[in-house]
Amino acid sequence: MTQSTSQVAIVTGGSRGIGLAIARALVADGINVTVTGRDEGHLSAARARIEGAGPGAVETLRADVRQYADMERVIDATVARFGGLDILVNNAGLGIFADVADMTPAQWSEVVDTNLTGVFNACHAAIPRLRQRGGGFIINISSLAGKNAFVGAAAYCASKAGLNAFSEALMQEVRYDNIRVSYVMPGSVATGFSGGDESRGADWKIAPEDVAEVVRDLLRHHPRSLPSRVEIRPSRPRK
Repeated sequence: MTQSTSQVAIVTGGSRGIGLAIARALVADGINVTVTGRDEGHLSAARARIEGAGPGAVETLRADVRQYADMERVIDATVARFGGLDILVNNAGLGIFADVADMTPAQWSEVVDTNLTGVFNACHAAIPRLRQRGGGFIINISSLAGKNAFVGAAAYCASKAGLNAFSEALMQEVRYDNIRVSYVMPGSVATGFSGGDESRGADWKIAPEDVAEVVRDLLRHHPRSLPSRVEIRPSRPRK
């Protein structure tokens, strides 16, 4: 086992977009980070971009948040590599956009199982390890779609609304264990999410690094108070 006095974090879905920006920001702050994703190629490319971002170390592990056994394995491997766990950032997310009448049951399950059940899986596996450290931080990356529903996004909006409620309940369950829980609700972000073109709208959308900065601010916040929900949106959206 590699022991470390540095903080240790897991970022799910950290090989691209918002997750990659968060992982880079944490490593820059000297935090040792495990990044998960489902694609080995994306993970390999992410490692090259994260290493050298700062004094923190990085590990990449292929895992599917929908599979509880995968998240148990990630938690155990992270503790074995870095000596513990202090921070869990649930960022893995999926969007399949279609009207309810046109969406298949399999597509519905894929969205909800990734965006909501995946967060449960990671939290359930991580909480005992956070308690062993005397506390920690869970940050769930949600979306403004969780409160502003729109046509063609019933599954995505429902999963994010559920994630918001889950985060609120979890926050109350574990706060006396010195585990803080916050959720971040970004609006339009310039990423390749759901197969989109990350350069499209980059002149007005939120940058992934903006969301990462919010995560850093939450981790640095004085423990006597908790910004339990943060909304972040483009300051000058399209008219």
